[in-house]
Amino acid sequence: MNKKLTEENLKKLRDELDYRMTVKRAEIAKEKLIAAAHGDRSENAEYKAACENYRENDNRIQYLLNMISTAIIVDDNSLDKSFLGINGKARIKFIEDDFEDTITLVTTLDVDLENMCISVESDLGKALSGKKVGDIVEVDAPGEKYTVEILEIL
Repeated sequence: MNKKLTEENLKKLRDELDYRMTVKRAEIAKEKLIAAAHGDRSENAEYKAACENYRENDNRIQYLLNMISTAIIVDDNSLDKSFLGINGKARIKFIEDDFEDTITLVTTLDVDLENMCISVESDLGKALSGKKVGDIVEVDAPGEKYTVEILEIL
C-alpha cells in the first residue's frame, strides 16, 4: 500500500486501531451474546447483524494494520517550502481552460475535494509534488491529459 502519511495521520490510525481492537470488539461481543440469548441463531436478525458488525470491524482493523505497517512517514515541517509538498498550498493555472485555483497537497487521509485538498498520490498531486513556481506539468489522468502551471506557492 505504501501511503505517504504524517506523524499526525499515523497517530490517528493507531488511535482508531486501538479503539477498534479493544472498545469496539468488546461492544460487538456483548451484542452477539445478547442476540444469541434470544434463541435460534439461523433466524436471529440481531445475531446476524452483530456478526456483520464484527466482520466490518475486523476488515477495518486489517486495513488499519496494513496502512500503519506500510506507511511512509513524511515530516511536513522539514520540507523545503520553495517546492510543493505535503501540506503545501499553491495557486495553479489549468492551461487549457485558462482557469486558476488554489490547491493544498495533503496525504490520502486528509483529502477534502470541496476545499481543494488534493492527495499527493492522485494524478494531479503526483504531477505537482516536488515542483516549484513557474513549473508547467502535464497531468495524465484517466481518460484525459491536461497541463497545469504553478503560479505561486503560498
